Amino acid sequence: MRGLLCWPLLAWLLLLQPWETQLQVAGPRCHTGPLDLVFVIDSSRSVRPFEFETVRQFLVGLLHGLNVGPNATRVGVIQYSSQVQSVFPLGAFSRPEDMERAIRALVPLAQGTMTGLAIQYAMNVAFSVAEGARPPEERVPRVAVIVTDGRPQDRVAEVAAQARARGIEIYAVGVQRADVGSLRAMASHPLDEHVFLVESFDLIQEFGLQFQGRLCAIDHCSFGNHSCQHECVSTLAGPRCHCREGHDLLPDGRSCRVRDLCNGVDHGCEFQCVSEGLSYRCLCPEGRQLQPDGKSCNRCREGHVDLVLLVDGSKSVRPQNFELVKRFVNQIVDFLDVSPDGTRVGLVQFSSRVRTEFPLGRYGTAAEVKQAVLAVEYMERGTMTGLALRHMVEHSFSEAQGARPRALNVPRVGLVFTDGRSQDDISVWAARAKEEGIVMYAVGVGKAVEEELREIASEPAELHVSYSPDFSTMTHLLENLRGSICPEEGISAGTELRSPCECESLVEFQGRTLGALEGLTQNLAQLTARLEDLENQLANQQ
Repeated sequence: MRGLLCWPLLAWLLLLQPWETQLQVAGPRCHTGPLDLVFVIDSSRSVRPFEFETVRQFLVGLLHGLNVGPNATRVGVIQYSSQVQSVFPLGAFSRPEDMERAIRALVPLAQGTMTGLAIQYAMNVAFSVAEGARPPEERVPRVAVIVTDGRPQDRVAEVAAQARARGIEIYAVGVQRADVGSLRAMASHPLDEHVFLVESFDLIQEFGLQFQGRLCAIDHCSFGNHSCQHECVSTLAGPRCHCREGHDLLPDGRSCRVRDLCNGVDHGCEFQCVSEGLSYRCLCPEGRQLQPDGKSCNRCREGHVDLVLLVDGSKSVRPQNFELVKRFVNQIVDFLDVSPDGTRVGLVQFSSRVRTEFPLGRYGTAAEVKQAVLAVEYMERGTMTGLALRHMVEHSFSEAQGARPRALNVPRVGLVFTDGRSQDDISVWAARAKEEGIVMYAVGVGKAVEEELREIASEPAELHVSYSPDFSTMTHLLENLRGSICPEEGISAGTELRSPCECESLVEFQGRTLGALEGLTQNLAQLTARLEDLENQLANQQ
C-alpha cells in the first residue's frame, strides 16, 4: 500500500528535530488555490495523554506550512469521542498563530470512539456555509482529514459515502491500533492515495510531510494533458474533470454528455421516465394508458378481486432471487386498483412452514402493500406447497382475515409462485381450493414441475399456468397475468359489487320476484284450464 509509510532513515532524521519544525523541511508555505480543510481528531480514552500531545504538535506544525487566509486555505478542527466538539470552525481564524493558540488549549474528551458521528457532524455542520465554508457553487475543494487510533463504535461506511457524495474528499489516517477496514470504508478513492497507516503517534509527522507535499503540488490542470472535455479542477489527489451545468461525467472520467433529466429531477412517473432534450415524458407499460396528470397509469377499475399470493421462500430460491420475486409481486400490485372497496391483496410465504406476511384486510392502498412486500424477510428451508394451499383455503380467504362475504360475489383469486417440486402432497388442497370457488394461478420458475403447476391451477391450464426458466426473465409473465387477473379484462369483467341490503338492491329483488310470481300464476291458470278440458273430454267419452 502506498499509504503505508515506512521511511526508517527519514523518520530518525525527523525525530531529531522539534515537532513544530519537522513539517517545514520541505520548504516555504504552500501557495495553493482556495481550500476548505477540516481536521477530525480522535480524542477518545484510548489515545493516551502523551500521544494526544503528539497529535497536537502535528497539527501545529502542519498549520505553519499552509497558506492560510480568507481567500486561500481555511482551516477548521473538530475533536470527537462519544460526542463531537468544534475546536474552531472554518471561518473563525485567518492566521496560523490564532489557530495554534486554540489547538494548544484543546482538552481531550477521553470517552468512546464515535467516528461515524464525527463524520456526520463534519458533513452537516463543519462544512456548512454558516461555519465558514465557501458555497458549493464556488467549487472550492473540501477536504477532511480523519486521525484515529482505534475501531469505531458506530457505523462509518454509509455516512462516509454520503460525505463523499457531497464532494468532501476524505483522508483516513490510522495510528497504531487503528482498524484498516474502517479506514478504507471512510476514505475517498483511490484508496492507496487516501488511506495512511503509521506504526505509532511518534511517526504521524510522516503523513504530514506527504500530505503537505500534495497541498503544495503543482496545478495539475495547468501542467500535463488532463483531456477533460469541459473543465479541469485540481484536487489534492490530482486533476479531476467536471462538466458544465446540465451535463454528466461519463465513466471514462473525462467526457461529458447531456444530463438524463429523469435521473436528475423528481419526475414522479409511475412506470418509466424518458428524457427528450431539455424535457422528459412519462410512459406506461403496454396495455395501460397514461392518465391526464401525465404521470400515472390506468389500473383495473371495472371489478373487484380478493387476491392472495403464495410465495415460495424455500432455500432453493436464494436471497437475491427472492428480492426479484418481491419486485415481481410489486409489479403485479402496480396494475391493480388496491382499495378496501376495490382489490384487496394478501401475502403468504411458505417453506417448511407457512407464514402470513399480511392478510387481505390489512392494507388499503397499493403503496402500503408494496412497502409491506419489500419488508418481507426470506424464510429459507423446505418446500411445503400443500401445507401452504391448506393455509390459504382454511385461513387466508376467511372474513376474519379480510375476505369479503361470499354473498357479495367478489371473485377470490389465489396465485402460487414456486421454483421447485413440493415436499408434500398438493392434490387434496389444490382440488379443495377450486371446490371452494377460488380461481387458481400457478407461476413456476427454474426447476418448477409442470405437472404440479397444472394440478394447482384452474382450467384451462393455458390461461392459468405461467413459466419462466430464470428469475431475471420472469417479468415477461406480467402481461399474461394482467390479462387474467385484472378485473376489467379477466375473470371478473363486469362484476358489480353491491350490498344485498341496499335499498335499490331490495327494490330490484322485489321487482324480479313479483315478476316471476306473476309468470308462475299465469302458467298455473293455463295448466288448470287444460286439466278441466281433459276432464270434460273423459266425461263425454263415458
